[in-house]
Amino acid sequence: MYNNELQFVLKEYDRIVNKIRPNTKSLLVPHLEDLEYKLRPGMVTLTWTSMNIDGYLHHVHQGLAKLEQLIININDIMENRIENNLKSLSKTVLVNLPQDAQTFTLDEFVEMQSEWIAEESEKLKSKNYEVEGAVEDLIQTICSYQLDQHVEPISAEEIQKLSKYYNWSMYQALLHATKYSLNQMKERICGRRNMPKQILKPFFEVDVHLDGTVGGEANCTLKPNLADVQSAINRAASHVLKSTKNVQNWNQKDQPEELREPFYDWIAKDKEIVKVILLLTGSIQGTKNSVGRFLIGFNRFDWLWKKNQEQELKKFNATEPQLEDFEEKLNEFTKFQDEVAAVPGIEQIGALSLQTGNVKLSLKSKIRSW
Repeated sequence: MYNNELQFVLKEYDRIVNKIRPNTKSLLVPHLEDLEYKLRPGMVTLTWTSMNIDGYLHHVHQGLAKLEQLIININDIMENRIENNLKSLSKTVLVNLPQDAQTFTLDEFVEMQSEWIAEESEKLKSKNYEVEGAVEDLIQTICSYQLDQHVEPISAEEIQKLSKYYNWSMYQALLHATKYSLNQMKERICGRRNMPKQILKPFFEVDVHLDGTVGGEANCTLKPNLADVQSAINRAASHVLKSTKNVQNWNQKDQPEELREPFYDWIAKDKEIVKVILLLTGSIQGTKNSVGRFLIGFNRFDWLWKKNQEQELKKFNATEPQLEDFEEKLNEFTKFQDEVAAVPGIEQIGALSLQTGNVKLSLKSKIRSW
């Protein structure tokens, strides 16, 4: 009978020890030694004829149950309060990008990102506090376990290792969220490198204007211009990067809040983050040539501002025009008006939605003035 009981104890010992997660194994070495200390009489002093085998088994079962409950509590804190929060935090998206073809002005885009990031930043801050508190509770749970006086206490070095491990895990989760968000913005603006024929949905609304004469000529320009668009992208990227400025690094509760180091100081120096930021700061350059070609297309109407109306009228009158000559000129102007009308109201180039309504009105007005 005792043989079966002892076999069961050994199986229970293996089952319970196998529940220990690798992260806490070194911290629980004293706890395992404590249990082995309870098992030792069965290996050293007890024999099959001993009178206190029942008491020994009862003592061992109590030790096993106590250790198992500790491991259950530890695993619960690790899974539900630490790891789930870290996973959730790492998947946080710090940009609010339109999924459909909805377009925005630059100020609307930057304001939308600022509001979204401010809200998500508070969530990051809250999750950070939750995880730091959970790690402190985890260490407290492990350290509050009563060990036999013959067993050496838990090493302070091992406690520090566990705290540093989860501190680093928090940094990695924040880094992943920041990097993912910046990459999402880059792909939405520039497209994916492995999908060169990808059709981007525009979300920056830009007007094409016919500016006043410069050196005797009118120019087709963008309002806002490409530099303004790039500046808006840079500001939005800066908001994403600064979202971790209020998320404080751990073990600083004894310092005034304004002196605490944020995770931002680490994240801003990461090579991958710097790389994505640099790509974003030049993201509109890829569309510069395409926009230039589109604007050059309006040069076919440049006679409207290059030629002098009075001089052209004198030349025409000097030919002593007949009725059919007037009709031919009117048909010519009607043809130009049709060409202007045929220009698409919206031209998509990358992430830009070029609105041509203003330039078409200006061209029609100039044609009528002729």
